[in-house]
Formats: sequence, C-alpha cells, structure tokens
Amino acid sequence: MQSLIIIPAIDIRAGKCVRLLQGDFQRETVYSGDPVDVARRWAEKGAERIHIVDLDGSREGRPVNAAVIRRILSAVDVPVELGGGIRDIDTVGTYLDMGVRWVILGTAALKSRNFVVEACRRHPGRVILGVDAKDGKVAVEGWTEATGADALDVARHYEGIGLAALVYTDISRDGMETGVNVPATERLARSVGIPVIASGGVAGIGDIDRLLAVAGSGILGVITGKALYTGALDLGEAIARTKSVR
Repeated sequence: MQSLIIIPAIDIRAGKCVRLLQGDFQRETVYSGDPVDVARRWAEKGAERIHIVDLDGSREGRPVNAAVIRRILSAVDVPVELGGGIRDIDTVGTYLDMGVRWVILGTAALKSRNFVVEACRRHPGRVILGVDAKDGKVAVEGWTEATGADALDVARHYEGIGLAALVYTDISRDGMETGVNVPATERLARSVGIPVIASGGVAGIGDIDRLLAVAGSGILGVITGKALYTGALDLGEAIARTKSVR
C-alpha cells in the first residue's frame, strides 16, 4: 500500500466553522464559533495539511472570510490549501502572499481556462483544481449550478499546465458520512497525470483503508470534515494508519 495524507477540513461561514450536507446552505451545522481553535486542534493532532473553504466566498465570488483565514495562518504552522471565492489572479496572489500554500480554483477554472493557465504560470505548483461532481457531472458556484460537463473530461482538459493536484468531491456524499466514492476517485486518478485528493463522504477508518489500498493509482490524500467533528474518525488514528504503511 502507498501513503496517503489525511487533510482535516475547516469550512467557514459567517466567521464560524460549519459543515453543510451535500453543499446545501440550508442544512448547516455549526461546530465551532472560532475556526482558529479548530485549526490548532488539528495541528496538535498531527495534521500535515489543512483544507479551508470560504463558503461565503464561494457564493459571492470574492473573499469574505479573509480575516479569519489570516488568523488561522498566524496560529498554525501546518500548510493550508484554500478554496472559495478565488475568481481572479489578484486574489490568487493575495492569498499566496498571505501564507496560503495552495489555492483551489473551481468555478473560475471552468469558466476561464486561461485564468488557470496564468495562475499556474505565475505560481507553479501552488494551484489546485477543484472538480466537484454529482453523478459524474461537474457543478459550480458553490455547487448551486450544474454544468453537464463530465468530471473526467474537465480534469483531462487541465493536464500539463502545472497543477499541484486535483480535489475530486462527490457532492452527493459530502457531509453525509456514507463512504468515499473510491471507484470514481481511483478512476480519475488513473486517467490523469495529476495527483488526486479525494473528498466527500468519509465515514470512518474503513474509508482510509480503502483509499490506502488504491493510493498507488495517484491518490495523494483525502479531505475529511464531518467524520472528524462527530468523532466517527479520529485524526490521530487515521494519520497513524497511513504512517504504518510508509
């Protein structure tokens, strides 16, 4: 088996750490009033990377929770990948200069390939493409708008431009703790020459084991949110499981 990075997620809405079910803003659970405390907790448990999403930004198309994100960056030394509301090259540069290690482009990528190419040219190895899909079809604008585009075709369209990774999220499973869509994630990883990060549906340590078993296909890591907050998955145990196969 290959190694796998376990990436705890912090989704920020109105300055709070929340989780949504299937990306639905009407089905929100608040887990903490201070995302900075949450980031510290994951750092103390050994997180090698933290995934942050500005949920308000994803809807408004601009940074909304930048002040909170700045506080997180000051509070922990763990590398951060960030998505939500990053729709222009200036915002990419601002976040990277702030200390974000990787920016995640989603909606903007599908609407302007040239923007993604330019972001990769200016910041090689620091741009991640977010491919969010339901039934294999990509959705944008905070998952509120379906495109009809095939996730695999979209991913292939962005090969060879210097992306650091792809984050593949199965929207139907996100926040549901129903299990990662391992077959679809593995299929994507084997079809492109870009490392893939799995996202959506982690239910427990069994998902980590299933992903570890196919990590050799090109799966770099897995993002987990709700399972950590409900206690269904222990971050320390998950990280230890990955280190035991390194």
